[in-house]
Amino acid sequence: MGEEDYYLELCDRPVHFEKANPVNCVFFDEANKQVFAVRSGGATGVVVKGPDDRNPISFRMEDKGEVKCIKFSLENKILAVQRTSKTVDFSNFIPDSSQLEYTQECKTKNANILGFCWTSSTEIVFITDQGIEFYQVLPEKRNLKLLKSQNINVNWYMYCPEGAVILLSTTVLGNVLQPFYFRAGTMSKLPKFEIELPAVPKSTKLNLSERDIAMATIYGQLYVLFLRHHSRTSNSTGAEVVLYHLPREGSCKKMHILKLNRTGKFALNVVDNLVVVHHQDTETSVIFDIKLRGEFDGTVTFHHPVLPARSIQPYQIPMAGPAPVTSQSPVPCKLYSSSWIVFQPDIIISASQGYLWNLQVKLQPIVNLLPDKGRLMDFLLQRKECKMVILSVCSQMLSESDRATLPVIATVFDKLNHEYKKYLDAEQSYTTDVPHKFVIAVLMEYIRSLNQFQIAVQHYLHELVIKTLVQHNLFYMLHQFLQYHVLSDSKPLACLLLSLESFYPPAHQLSLDMLKRLSTANDEIVEVLLSKHQVLAALRFIRGIGGHDNISARKFLDAAKQTEDNMLFYTIFRFFEQRNQRLRGNPNFTPGEHCEEHVAFFKQVFGDQALMRPTTF
Repeated sequence: MGEEDYYLELCDRPVHFEKANPVNCVFFDEANKQVFAVRSGGATGVVVKGPDDRNPISFRMEDKGEVKCIKFSLENKILAVQRTSKTVDFSNFIPDSSQLEYTQECKTKNANILGFCWTSSTEIVFITDQGIEFYQVLPEKRNLKLLKSQNINVNWYMYCPEGAVILLSTTVLGNVLQPFYFRAGTMSKLPKFEIELPAVPKSTKLNLSERDIAMATIYGQLYVLFLRHHSRTSNSTGAEVVLYHLPREGSCKKMHILKLNRTGKFALNVVDNLVVVHHQDTETSVIFDIKLRGEFDGTVTFHHPVLPARSIQPYQIPMAGPAPVTSQSPVPCKLYSSSWIVFQPDIIISASQGYLWNLQVKLQPIVNLLPDKGRLMDFLLQRKECKMVILSVCSQMLSESDRATLPVIATVFDKLNHEYKKYLDAEQSYTTDVPHKFVIAVLMEYIRSLNQFQIAVQHYLHELVIKTLVQHNLFYMLHQFLQYHVLSDSKPLACLLLSLESFYPPAHQLSLDMLKRLSTANDEIVEVLLSKHQVLAALRFIRGIGGHDNISARKFLDAAKQTEDNMLFYTIFRFFEQRNQRLRGNPNFTPGEHCEEHVAFFKQVFGDQALMRPTTF
C-alpha cells in the first residue's frame, strides 16, 4: 500500500529514551506525559523526558531499593518516589529549597499503597488497597498534610489527568467502579456505577481487569471505555467497546457501543476525538466517531468503524550513532509489537526499543476511503486540522474528472454552513456575555498601546469600536472620540460614518469634516455631497480648492437633474456654460462632454433663447 492508504501514523519526532533492561527500569507518568529511565535504582542516574521537553531532566538518587513508581508533580517542582508498599519519598526540585528527602507513610493501618497520582503542583493522592488518601505537600516544611481520606476496598485504580478523576475498582468481581473528582484542594465522591460483564460470572474472583478499562475525554466529555471481549447478546459475535459517560454531576450512563466484529487482543487510544482500536492479531486498527450517526435502540447508540481496517503507516527508526554510521538505512519499526504499551489519550510506548510516540490521524487519505461525501463532511468538520482537506474535497467535487452531482454539492454546502452558523451564534453569544462598555475600554487601551509604540492601527479595530458604540446607542461617546481624534482620521472610517447616517444623522457631517481634514479625499467629498443631492455645496467645495476647471460637467448636471429642482439645474447649467466661455471662448458643450441630453432638457424647460450666446470681441 502507498502512503495515501494509511490513515494512522506515528509522530515523526518521538521521545527517545534508554530502552528497558535488567539495569535500567522505565516508568511513564500519565499526568506530565514523561518517561523516567531509572538506572540502578537512581544511583547511576535518572533521565526524564517528555514530548514537549526541549531539555531532559537528569539527576541522581540514593539507591534505597527497587523503585515501584516515580513521578514529578505538575510543573516538575516535587519528585515523589515509591519504593515500599507503605511509604512514598519526596524531594524538592524548587530553587533555593532543601534537597533532603522526606517521607509520608499511608495513614490506614495494614494498608498497601497501590500507587499515587499528582493532581496539582502540591497535591497528591495515595491509592491503597483499603482506600484513598488526599494530601497537600508542604515543601518548605518538608512534610504532608492529610486533606481527606475515604475507606473502600480497592482492586486497582486508574487516573485521567485531563478530567482530574481517579477510578477505583471495588467489590469482589471488580466491576463496581467508584470515581473521585479532584479540584483546587477538594476531593468529591461521584456516584459509583457498575460495568456490565459479558455474562454472569461462574466464580467469585476478580472478573474486570484494568487492561480492559480506559478513561478519556471525547468531545469535551469524560468517558469510561470498557473493552468487552464477548457481546452480551448471543446473536452477536466479536468484541465491542462500551462507552459510559461520566458527568461531573449525576450518575454514569452507558451511551455508545462500538462494534469490533472480531476477537483477540485489543488496545485503545483516543486521537482528535476519535476512538482508535488496535488489533494485535491482524496488526490493523479501526477508528470510531461517536458524533457520526449510528443505530439507536432507545438506550444506546451502536457504531461501526468509520473506515476499513488499516495498519498504522510503516515507520522507520533512524540509526543512532556517529555520522558515518547513521548513513546506514533506517531500521523498520515492528508495529503492533507485544512490547507496545498504550496510554491515554494518544501515546504508544515501546520500552524494548526506547521510544514514545504520539499517534496521529492523517485526514487526506480518508477523502478517498470514504466515498459518501455527506458522511465524509460530517467526519472532517469535527477534526482539528480539517480546513485544507475540506477545501480539497470541495475542489475535487467541482473538478471535471470527479465532478459530484448537484444534490451532493448542495448537501456539502448545507453541512458547511450548518457549522458556520454554529460558529457565528457562538461568537454572538460571546460578545453579548461581555459588558459592552468593558469591550470598548479594552479596545481603546489596545489602540492606545499601538499608538504609543508607533504601530499602525488597523481599520477593523476602529470599525469594531464604532459599531459597538452605535449598537448600544452611545452616540455621545462616538462624537467625543471623533472630536478629540481618539479615532484616527482615514477614508475607510469616513465611509463607515457615512453608512451610519440613517442611525445617527450627524454622522454625515462628521464624515465630511474628517474627509476635509485628510486633504487627500477631495474626490470622495464631492461624491458624498452629490449622493446627498447637495450639488451647490459640492460645487462651492470644488471651487474653494481650485479644481472647478477640471470637473465633469455631466456628473454635476446628472446630480442636479435628479433633484427635480429646475432652478438648481438652471444654476448648474449656467455655471458650466460660463466655464466653457472662459476656457474655450464658446459656451457650448463639446461632444466629448456627452451633455447633449442635458442641453435638450434645458431647451425643453427654458427655451432656446435661454441658452448663452457666444461672446464676440
